[in-house]
Amino acid sequence: MKKVMLSIMVAAMLFTGCELIEETTGLTEEEVIEGLKTALNVGSDSASTGLSVINGYYGNALVKIPLPPEVVSIRDKINGNSTLAVISSTIGLEDKFENVVLAVNRSAENAAREAAPIFKNAITGLTISQGWDILNGIVPSGTKSTSAADFDSTAATAYLSHQTYEPLTNLYAPKINASLDKDLVGTLSATEIWGDVTSTYNNFLSRTDVQTALMLAEMLGKDLNLPSSINTDLGVFSTQKALDGLFLMVGKEEKKIRRDPLAWAQTAVGNILEKVFGSKE
Repeated sequence: MKKVMLSIMVAAMLFTGCELIEETTGLTEEEVIEGLKTALNVGSDSASTGLSVINGYYGNALVKIPLPPEVVSIRDKINGNSTLAVISSTIGLEDKFENVVLAVNRSAENAAREAAPIFKNAITGLTISQGWDILNGIVPSGTKSTSAADFDSTAATAYLSHQTYEPLTNLYAPKINASLDKDLVGTLSATEIWGDVTSTYNNFLSRTDVQTALMLAEMLGKDLNLPSSINTDLGVFSTQKALDGLFLMVGKEEKKIRRDPLAWAQTAVGNILEKVFGSKE
């Protein structure tokens, strides 16, 4: 009976208004919002912890950080020309491309654990009004709507993104950059591998056989237009992609909470949850 009541109460908390919750549970607004904060902490902790393990980014196709678009274009153009592809493979440029992907994702995994305290600060500042908006699928400060079709199942994630993206970027970027300098692929760091890629690419372009292949391609009407150098800031790119992946996973956790509030309540054990739910039979 206790579990049934618990499920009904949490579902009510997530999908109905303040008046119904007060009538059916006797809980104060402050208690319910504190329960929501606990849920948000659990969801954000789960997302950041899941990404911080080995292959948290690299092994997850949803958040795996790719090469910067500039480099993807270069790699595709090289591999699309049989002569250049052989040369690239022979001098190790192709392997270096993949090493960059691995090193960047290892850097993001190394830094992901630092996100949790920043989320906690934003969650602590959640007001009662903002909390009720989130519970009803409304992004705080967004335009309110009573239409069920407008219910946002990631309203909490959007709130956290609005509140934390800038501080996460400011505090996370140095950690990403520091991680890029760590030896995360054998004895090499992402920064070293990236420098090796750019240097190898520049040497690749200066080779006589490569220049000949490029001129031949142009004569055949297949000009590759390869840039003269690689200029992407790896740290800026990696930080943006790492944060995009982090918020994607926070959103997935939020959807889990909304789909199965009972399972959330059973795993997110804490004083406030005991206070809110434990006394109900």
